[in-house]
Amino acid sequence: MDKPHQEPLAVITAELFTIPLEDGKYVIYAPLRQAAFVGNTSMVNFLADLAAGFYNKNLDPNGSLLEFLSRLEIVNASPEQLPITTFENDPFPTAVSLFLTTACNLRCTYCYASAGDTPLRNMSADVAKRGIDFILANALKKGEQVISIAYHGGGEPTVNWKVMTASLSYAREASAPHGIDVVAASASNGVLTDQQIDWIIENLNSVTLSFDGLPEVHDLHRPTVTGKGSSGKVIHTMQRFDKAGFNYGVRVTATADQIPQLAASIEFICSHFNPVRIQVEPAYQMGRWRTAPSAETAAFIESYRIAQSVAGRYGKEISFSAARVGSLSNHFCGITQDSFCLTTDGQVSACYETFMAENEWSKVFFYGKPDPHSNGYQFNIPVLNNLRGQAVQHRGFCNGCFAKWTCGGDCYHKSLTVNGQEEFQGSDRCHIIRELTKDQLLQKIHASGGLFWHQMPADVSSTAPSAASGKELLFGP
Repeated sequence: MDKPHQEPLAVITAELFTIPLEDGKYVIYAPLRQAAFVGNTSMVNFLADLAAGFYNKNLDPNGSLLEFLSRLEIVNASPEQLPITTFENDPFPTAVSLFLTTACNLRCTYCYASAGDTPLRNMSADVAKRGIDFILANALKKGEQVISIAYHGGGEPTVNWKVMTASLSYAREASAPHGIDVVAASASNGVLTDQQIDWIIENLNSVTLSFDGLPEVHDLHRPTVTGKGSSGKVIHTMQRFDKAGFNYGVRVTATADQIPQLAASIEFICSHFNPVRIQVEPAYQMGRWRTAPSAETAAFIESYRIAQSVAGRYGKEISFSAARVGSLSNHFCGITQDSFCLTTDGQVSACYETFMAENEWSKVFFYGKPDPHSNGYQFNIPVLNNLRGQAVQHRGFCNGCFAKWTCGGDCYHKSLTVNGQEEFQGSDRCHIIRELTKDQLLQKIHASGGLFWHQMPADVSSTAPSAASGKELLFGP
């Protein structure tokens, strides 16, 4: 039977995805338009007809459906702009991550770096200064007004306290005559002295603390070198940060055995502290945790959803690194965009999980070294180009995924642990990403009035169909 149609009234101008829900409903999602709504099978078929050149008048007798889709830029709009940035030639970073040490005052069971068990290495002040001089020179060449320093790596950065404090002082002294500001941040396990806390509050712009919530959960997997629990020290640090109004975030790691406690841990954090950010990640099967049971499971997704609801009661949100509706990029992290990280001996790595030459994937992520003939660095462009080539538009497996422009292809380091250097074929994290991205779309729709979400242009809400006609449009006849 021929499909009823008229002359083409609309052309689909968006990359569209239909995400199944329950009861025959779907999220209709146009990621590059940052638009989504819920529709039924009739709506899906209507859109499929449009894509094939048919306009089904029976499903849109008064044309309101086309009007609605037009306002969301799904039909009859200008071409979509792909959120793709690319890099070439030698990098010119204005940010540096300093991997200050492989030493640590904890012995976390799931440490990706096996910190404290690897060869003890500390960055010298000269290595830090060379990196700072390099990004400052680049900022001057590019006319930028800010340089950034992050302290991270295969151990607890504050263990190398002298170089941490001296390097930041040096960066500010060197930058000030040029009118360039220094933004500084650090990751930390939070086991700090009051003198260190005072300095951090005074000198850093932000800190991300590793804290797993309930003290008994935290202490089980994050003991000190003597085997004692570390939660008391971290709680003291957060209390000091809260009192000072300092900008800090919390990173919660969920191991398979503690997934059932995740919601209670988020409740504990939200009811006792005031972090600006709360990130939740399943424990990585790396380092000391390489042979442990995976936490990248359906149980993690369900516990995450409950924990998100708990956080919402306190006016807070939790986040997962690769579920980022509301932002668009072809990159997951700095690996594909010339991230400039220095190991303790001054080698250039693109990834904070690859912090010394002995690491499994150092040949993949190490792309530079100090230039013996200058104050700069020599870069291995073929290695760097391979990293640049891991952006999501180059990953065939990701092409049909609705989360690709928000996920950015996820973590390349973690994909190597799953697939090796063979072509990426997905991982258990992919399922987590899609489910949590779907949740975020539904939350966006709900927060926008329950009918649709469209982040741009700003005037859509004032010109969109009324609530009554909107429901009819969304669910069809």
